[in-house]
Amino acid sequence: MPQKPTFLPKLTSARSLVGLVDLASVMTGIEVVRDSDLTKGASTHGITRMRAFESDDLLVSQSRVGPGVVSGWHHHGKRHLYGFLVSGRLQLEYLLNGTQMVTLQAGDFFHIPVGLVHRDLNPDKDCALIVVNVLAGKGPAVINVEAPPEGKS
Repeated sequence: MPQKPTFLPKLTSARSLVGLVDLASVMTGIEVVRDSDLTKGASTHGITRMRAFESDDLLVSQSRVGPGVVSGWHHHGKRHLYGFLVSGRLQLEYLLNGTQMVTLQAGDFFHIPVGLVHRDLNPDKDCALIVVNVLAGKGPAVINVEAPPEGKS
């Protein structure tokens, strides 16, 4: 008769059992946040941000940019932003030795480094876009800044 698989670590000593008990005291199981349970996050003009999970140095959120919207200029302070474009098309305009732009399609991942001033553009006039964001680091999640002067970026 086949044995049932086990997912517990093999206990080789009483010390192993103590470690397992310690681990069990901090484990809470799988945490789920439904779309309807997301909470409002820090805002930038044109972007709706909704938080799912947050700790001292990590923030997982969802951003929505409406059809044809160009967001305000902003950066994420001392945090790295890692993103995944769930739906739509996203253009990220940023300031680095002049103005640069990158275009993303649904399914693309991206990384915005610490302090990089940028804005989000939705070139689609009919559909909103959705991004899942992971901000890693400490400090404010969003710092909104003035638009660069025309011709100076």
